[in-house]
Amino acid sequence: MEDTELIALWKNYDKKLGENLRLNRKNAEDITQIKVRSFLKSMQPIKIFAIIIGIVWVGFIDMVVLASYQAGNYFLFGSALVQTVLTKLAIGVYVYQLVLIHQANINDAVLVTQEKIARLKSSTIWVARLLFLQLPVWTTFYWTSAMITQNGWLFYAIQLPVTGAFVYAAIWLFFNIRYEHRDKKWFKLIFNGIEWEPVMQSIALLNQIEGYKTSSTQVAGHESEF
Repeated sequence: MEDTELIALWKNYDKKLGENLRLNRKNAEDITQIKVRSFLKSMQPIKIFAIIIGIVWVGFIDMVVLASYQAGNYFLFGSALVQTVLTKLAIGVYVYQLVLIHQANINDAVLVTQEKIARLKSSTIWVARLLFLQLPVWTTFYWTSAMITQNGWLFYAIQLPVTGAFVYAAIWLFFNIRYEHRDKKWFKLIFNGIEWEPVMQSIALLNQIEGYKTSSTQVAGHESEF
């Protein structure tokens, strides 16, 4: 067999290999999009439930805000006000996430899906940050002027350190809850449920698609050498 025939056979083999890889990549992308869509859909019930509970809770807290202000209980008023504002912001983020999930389509390009997943990931982290900022108000809503004046040193020795610890924890979590810390044990304790795992599974699947693209690119480059 002459060299020209060998080269022709080699080119034909490379061509078929490239076609198979491109077909495999296309099939993998389609299957991945279906799986990602399924993962995102699985997050909807818990987010809808959180929105409903949040609306009910905010309605109650708003009444507490109004009543405490009228009664002149400014510690309760301030604590409830902080909580209702942060909860409303969290509800807004959940609504935004539902819109993202609803817009996700199996026919979307991979880059479009990756962008939506990135927004879900970022907004999920922001919800946690906002909700943890509520920690200190759980130690201040029951304060009264009488408690401070009558208990004296006992209040400053016990209550203030407790509140200070909660303030420190809230600030520390707000600044340290970041995607870069996802492998930390404390991060996994916070993000270990249905609101986070589908996002991570989707990211892993989309990363596989990038692997297919790399393989196809290498094959295409190999074909161009002949």
